[in-house]
Amino acid sequence: MLRSNTCGELRLTDIDKNVILSGWVQRVRDMGNMLWIDLRDRYGITQLMLEENRNTPETLALARTLGREFVVQVHGTVVERVSKNDKIPTGAIEIKVETLTVMNAAKLPPFKIEDETDGGDDIRMKYRYLDLRRNVVRQNLQLRHKMAQQTRAYMDAQDFIEVETPVLIKSTPEGARDFVVPSRMNPGEFYALPQSPQTFKQLLMVSGFDKYYQIVKCFRDEDLRADRQPEFTQIDCEMSFVEQEDVLTMFEGLIRHLFKNVKDIDLPPVPRMTYAEAARRYGSDKPDTRFGMEFCYLKSPEKTQNNLVHGKNFGLFEEAEMVVGICAKNCADYTRKQMDELTEWLKRPQIGAKALIYARYNADGTLKSSVDKFYSEEDLKNWANEMEAAPGDLMLILAGETNKVRKQLSELRLEMGNRLGLRKPDDFKALWVLDFPLLEYSPDDDRWFAMHHPFTSPKPEDIALLTTDLGAVRANAYDMVINGTEVGGGSVRIFQRPLQQQMFEILGFSAQEAKAQFGFLMDAFEYGAPPHAGIAFGFDRLCSIFGGADSIRDYIAFPKNNSGRDVMIDGPSVIDQKQLDELKIKTVL
Repeated sequence: MLRSNTCGELRLTDIDKNVILSGWVQRVRDMGNMLWIDLRDRYGITQLMLEENRNTPETLALARTLGREFVVQVHGTVVERVSKNDKIPTGAIEIKVETLTVMNAAKLPPFKIEDETDGGDDIRMKYRYLDLRRNVVRQNLQLRHKMAQQTRAYMDAQDFIEVETPVLIKSTPEGARDFVVPSRMNPGEFYALPQSPQTFKQLLMVSGFDKYYQIVKCFRDEDLRADRQPEFTQIDCEMSFVEQEDVLTMFEGLIRHLFKNVKDIDLPPVPRMTYAEAARRYGSDKPDTRFGMEFCYLKSPEKTQNNLVHGKNFGLFEEAEMVVGICAKNCADYTRKQMDELTEWLKRPQIGAKALIYARYNADGTLKSSVDKFYSEEDLKNWANEMEAAPGDLMLILAGETNKVRKQLSELRLEMGNRLGLRKPDDFKALWVLDFPLLEYSPDDDRWFAMHHPFTSPKPEDIALLTTDLGAVRANAYDMVINGTEVGGGSVRIFQRPLQQQMFEILGFSAQEAKAQFGFLMDAFEYGAPPHAGIAFGFDRLCSIFGGADSIRDYIAFPKNNSGRDVMIDGPSVIDQKQLDELKIKTVL
């Protein structure tokens, strides 16, 4: 071994011990007659000491050539530090160096290898192998490692079998775009990388593997954002002879196990909410329930009688299908400048609100609004009563078409939660969202799409609606949401061929298309397919939430940037013409 100990383990109990340490030079402090070197490995930092009257001139000269990130080995003795450092675990000792060996010199790194680095995102991604040396990045991957360990421990204890499914599969429609892989042995034909192992895990249920899981790579050619990468990892699970309640109980158990064994947090039983209730109260199917600020309706399609904005000749409210607001506590002192800035934020194209109406409930009990020309103080008092506003509060109100205005107000609610410090990363609130619509209609395509995927079963009591009212059919589906992020989703599956054929017909598949794409699954259903259900958790998302981060990229060893590029290896890249010829492919740019 090139070391007897790591740079993070020696303590006062090791005084006078002869040791060999190897690692990277973090810092050199040359005081003339004495030198101190901070030596780092993934376990910590240990201080080394050299002295003019003890070490040889050659050793001292060599030590003075050391730069940041040189790889060195030292032999020496553990001694007690005179000036101790209580900020690091090894701060009570140092190594009195006897011999020093440079194992590899290093160029000056392009950024500081420290927790508070001076490197921006782009440069750190280009030199990701250096970024991974930083404590904060390494700790993220250690958290990921522990999450995977504890997932496997729980699943094994519940008698699940880990089964690997293929990475080269057949391309299928629906969902996101596939990444495709040309087949040299089958010219003109392509594999696809799996968006999920969905059909394979259903086939495993047909095969009698009644409890399956894997921590699996998935691939989707989508536009990227903070919680999305072209390749990502799922905890993929399926069970046979179960109903929805069995799945919720089993995998709520997994999440609570992870919180307890990774974060030492006793997560309480996870509450449940229907999709319709989530939309009504929060305007979102993944509500952040760490804070209140729930929606309050001054006018809505359901509130046809005695709405609180009608008959005042204010065009925006009169024409709107819905007028809905939130109450921001203790924000009545927001300045006109702050309100203008918030209005412009809402008018951005990605949100698209027409206007923001606001009413202040001043500390002295008076009410003032941006629509005082149309609404009296008595009207505003009625709004305040409806919105449960008190002196010192600010009422923020949007108007428009139901689905659009709910989404806009949901964004405003989250933004106010951020501005008021209500979305604390160390406060964890989980939620099951149930009873999603099975289908959603696209006017542009003039067809119905599966809201989850084509294999999701409708609620048994809604099956009859498949021939009469497609928009009213509820899916036997469920999502888990933590802190406003969907971390997992699944459903009870269709397992009988006639119902699956009916679903394909509703989704616009011809019999020939359904057979070409999913004939293998349909055939399998004729050989005794059991009732089954499953769920998949976004493993990267779970890791980022447990770590208190917004981006999953921080928890992936070698992530892509927002353009889907790996700037470290410069991929994707053009391939050699000889390879294209072998694959019978021509490129068109």
